[in-house]
This record gives sequence, structure tokens and C-alpha cells, in this order.
Amino acid sequence: MARRGRPKAGEEAAHRDAVISAAFDELVAKGYEKTTMLDIAKRAGASKETLYNWFTNKEGLFSALIKYQADTTITRIKVALQDNTDPRTTLIDFAHNLLRILLSEPSLSLNRAAMTSVDLAAILLKHGRHATGSIVENYLERLAEQGYLKISSPESAFQLLYGLILQDWQIRVLLGETPPSEDLLSQHAERAVDLFFSLAKG
Repeated sequence: MARRGRPKAGEEAAHRDAVISAAFDELVAKGYEKTTMLDIAKRAGASKETLYNWFTNKEGLFSALIKYQADTTITRIKVALQDNTDPRTTLIDFAHNLLRILLSEPSLSLNRAAMTSVDLAAILLKHGRHATGSIVENYLERLAEQGYLKISSPESAFQLLYGLILQDWQIRVLLGETPPSEDLLSQHAERAVDLFFSLAKG
């Protein structure tokens, strides 16, 4: 009988995606502490040994989840900021996307997981807010060069914009409040961006 060889690259990528999806489902359903590698493997239809070969341990797997979510977020933000419409519309689109992502159950669950681990928290900061910040700061710097904004630094401008958009919504939802509706998110994104422009135009 012929021995089965190693899976092809495409097959392995599909299997890893299935594991990532299963890990998100387990995380949302049970939380970080109660989620086990065995439960994830069963949900993904994979062996526990495969998970350990790929990710070493549970923290390694959840580090991969954070990076996966961060890559998805960055892609959506880049698309929003590449819009050729006026800056106000572009930033409203960015703000709405940011709120949707940060208040989604996968993101909230990853934040809860990061609160239990210094290493996961550092990875979340590096691949989350810090990575997002550099992209948005570059965009705000371009707006300043084009005369749309008067800002002392792109970093300070991003901190202002981020604070106006997120406010305390994420922490309130983390503490048990019902997430806001899509209509409310849309209205808030528009108000936050309008306030940002009123403050950053000098």
C-alpha cells in the first residue's frame, strides 16, 4: 500500500484556516481559559499532534489568531484609506470599519484572552493598535501636506482620532453592555470624524 505523503501547500493552508476558524469559535463560545487544544482539534477535524506541531502550545495558537485578526483588520483599513473620495468620507469609512472590527465578538474575545497573558497582550498591541496606527498616521500626514489638516504630528493626530472614534465603547462592551447597532455605529463614526476635522483644521 502506498504511503500517504505530506499534504500539499494548498491543503495545509486550508487545514490551518480550518484550525484558525475552529479556534475562534471555541474562544467565543468558552473563553480563553476554558478552551483546550483538544477541543479545537476536534472542531477542526484535525489531530491534537498537528496543532502542537504547528503552534507549539495554546498560547502559540492564540498568538496566530491575533496575527490573523490583525492582518484582516489592516487589509480592511488599507482599502478604506485608499478611497479616492474626499477625506471626510474616507475617514468616516475607516472609523466605521474600525468600530465594527473592535466591537466584534472575535476581537472582544481576543482582548479578553490578552488580559490573561502578558505575552498575548504585547502581541495584540504590536499587531493591533500599533500596526494600525502607522498606516493611519501616514494617511493623516498626507492630508496635512495637502492642506486638509493642521497638526503638530501624525502620531498625535492619530491618538486624537482614535480616541474620538473608540471612546469607552470597547471597554463597556467587554464589561457586558450590548454592542451598539449598525445605525448607531454609522452615526457615531460620522460625528467623531466631523469633530476630529473641527479640532485638527486649526
